[in-house]
Amino acid sequence: MKRPSNRQILTWLVLAAAAGLAFYKIKLAAVNVIAHQVAKGEIIAEVMGTGTLEARVKTTISARIQERLLEVLADQGDMVKKDQLLARLDDAESKQQCAIAEATLAAAKQTAERVGADLARSEAVLTQARRDEKRLAALLATSAVSQSDADKAGEALHVAEADLKRSNATIAEAQAQVLMAEKNLLFRQEQLAFTEVHSPYDGLIIRRDRDPGEVLVPGASLMQIISLGEIWVSAWVDETAMPALATGQPARIVFRSEPGRSYPGTVSRLGRETDRETREFLVDVRVTEMPKNWTIGQRAEVFIETGRQGDVVLLPSAFLARKQDRAGVFVNQNDCAHWQEITLGLTGSGQVAVTQGLDAGVTVIHAPERQKTPLAEGQRIALP
Repeated sequence: MKRPSNRQILTWLVLAAAAGLAFYKIKLAAVNVIAHQVAKGEIIAEVMGTGTLEARVKTTISARIQERLLEVLADQGDMVKKDQLLARLDDAESKQQCAIAEATLAAAKQTAERVGADLARSEAVLTQARRDEKRLAALLATSAVSQSDADKAGEALHVAEADLKRSNATIAEAQAQVLMAEKNLLFRQEQLAFTEVHSPYDGLIIRRDRDPGEVLVPGASLMQIISLGEIWVSAWVDETAMPALATGQPARIVFRSEPGRSYPGTVSRLGRETDRETREFLVDVRVTEMPKNWTIGQRAEVFIETGRQGDVVLLPSAFLARKQDRAGVFVNQNDCAHWQEITLGLTGSGQVAVTQGLDAGVTVIHAPERQKTPLAEGQRIALP
């Protein structure tokens, strides 16, 4: 039989030493662990999203006509009432246009009165022409007048009828001119009214964009106003949380300006479109109590309550240990780590509810973060 070489013997010795060292570390050497005694309490399941503070009703105030800005009567941060005057534009040209339109209307009405008088005269002339024609026609039958006189009477009747038609056409044209002048005056008056900019509702001016002397054009922002009727955080939430969400659910809001405080809120509406890149959708959470200082557009985190359980065993998430997709924990059993299976309930902020497999008062353990290998069954432990 061939004797093993020195290299083979050395390899076997190294492997034996490594196995012995591993056995010592697992079975004999005590590992310092972090311990926690579980207790019962209440757990709240929450869905988290990140978004910005927005107003449900937000309006850009702008001019309806192009004109020079004469005066701004409200500034950002001001509370305003519905129909309150916010700004004035230069109205000199608009007033002149109104005066011209008023004069045009007055002239059109005078013309209508004149042609009305002409119509009355034409009607009177026609009446007289009909009488003359009828009288001469009777006299012609008795040869009391000549045929020439009778023809002249008939011709005068035709002329009177034509004059009446012309008078009717003239009066219709005059009435159309009056109507056009009235419409033009209304238009000019409306243009004059556009030189005053009013608030569309009760609200808060959050931004002012123009100063007196600038020329405003239709659509250009003069200022922005929001309604304080409903302020919410439009938060992006992962689509996997969709089944657990519903309108009316309570929520808490943490503004990044005050990370140590939560403000109450309620889910107002759920978005119906998911972003195809991030796989998130919008949830609008109404803020029922506002911070002392806030701004539209500021960042915030929302935590929407989707469930609540009371009087359950609470396990910090760091102590949860899984084996082959089964949930469990390591407990201290005669200074050794022992894994036992548990049944989980709601998951809350940094902890999870245990419905079966773990009693209150039991000490659970886990290896420190600096330890690269997890705890093993039967491993000796050293409690702090």
